[in-house]
Amino acid sequence: MTETTTAGTSTAPTPRHLWHRARGPLVALLLLLLTAIIIAALRSGTVHGRLDPRSADPLGSLAISELLADRGVDTRVVTTLDAAATAAADPDTTLLVAAPDLLGPDQQDALRTAIAHPDARTVLVAPDFSTEALAPGVTPDDATSPGRTLPPDCTLPAAERAGDADTGGLRYHVAVPDALTCYPSDRLPTLVHLPAPADPSAPEPRDTPTPTTGTTVLGSPHVLVNERLDAQGNASLALQLLGSRPHLAWYLPSLSDETATVQEERGLTDHVPAGWGWATLQLGIAAVVLALWRARRLGPLVPEHLPVAVRASETTEGRARLYHKARARDRAADALRATARSRLAPLLGVPPARAHSPEHLLPPLTARTAATTRLPDPHTLLFGPPPRDDTALLALADRLDALEREVRVS
Repeated sequence: MTETTTAGTSTAPTPRHLWHRARGPLVALLLLLLTAIIIAALRSGTVHGRLDPRSADPLGSLAISELLADRGVDTRVVTTLDAAATAAADPDTTLLVAAPDLLGPDQQDALRTAIAHPDARTVLVAPDFSTEALAPGVTPDDATSPGRTLPPDCTLPAAERAGDADTGGLRYHVAVPDALTCYPSDRLPTLVHLPAPADPSAPEPRDTPTPTTGTTVLGSPHVLVNERLDAQGNASLALQLLGSRPHLAWYLPSLSDETATVQEERGLTDHVPAGWGWATLQLGIAAVVLALWRARRLGPLVPEHLPVAVRASETTEGRARLYHKARARDRAADALRATARSRLAPLLGVPPARAHSPEHLLPPLTARTAATTRLPDPHTLLFGPPPRDDTALLALADRLDALEREVRVS
């Protein structure tokens, strides 16, 4: 095989070409990273210390902690399940669970055992998925309250004294007959007080729930945060719910809690922070948009100089070998006949567009070669069936060459 090398020609991409190809995706990636950093910074500044009694941020709860301290209530933060369970069993302590939905099923079961004591006092803040375990008979509604400030409309003393409060948020369906339901929104309460279990040693069961015992489900954290504590009756309601006992255990579930790994097995997806699913979806959409944008930039094909030149005879021989290997005699015969028809058409005065039509090619061909040709019928030769074997294919090629020579000399 003879090769001719073109001097000074290289098919390797240059650094400039690589930069032009990669700059679009790089700019898009940088924009995505910058947007993610800005959103993370804004969100971190907003939710830092949420419902933390040590935080003075707008969504923190330092203000209610100080008000409770002025009234002799000691507030301490607990971050482990064991500490929360111990506090729930203490008759002098109110347990506040700031984020019940962060507890796993096993943790909820363990905590429910602790708060089921007749003297336990528990407040659950906006539980959405964990109500059945920690507050049996209370189920969250699919829709939230359309308004924030609601009237009490119940007989719970704490709610009657507080009046209107910012309890609008989650609404609940209650299947406990003796539960107190307050601050309704479209007939569904946003605050539910469940009575404590009956004490077997008590002489008579209680006729009405006692606000200083039992479990209170609060559908919104607005009454506890710093920025809304001075609005409506929020401070009064929060002080009465949390200040009925001398001690308050403020339970903030933590990822460092060893009971979270000992009591339940968590999958890989359970450790993925909230919001990463949406971030992944946004990155996927951005990748699709980028692919479409790049596809629209594709222009016409640009021919490139081949590093070697291959003889036409060698190309023909290579193609013939492929046909022979695949035993594609029909395709080889079609190629030979199509080429012969294309060559004969201008010799016979037939337009190239009609060269492959028997009605236009055969009449002038028959008139030209009728008196001299010794070849088979032109129709069979140019438009006949494929050859049966390789010998017939070679014979077809020879007869087509002979027919072309005869037309040229006639």
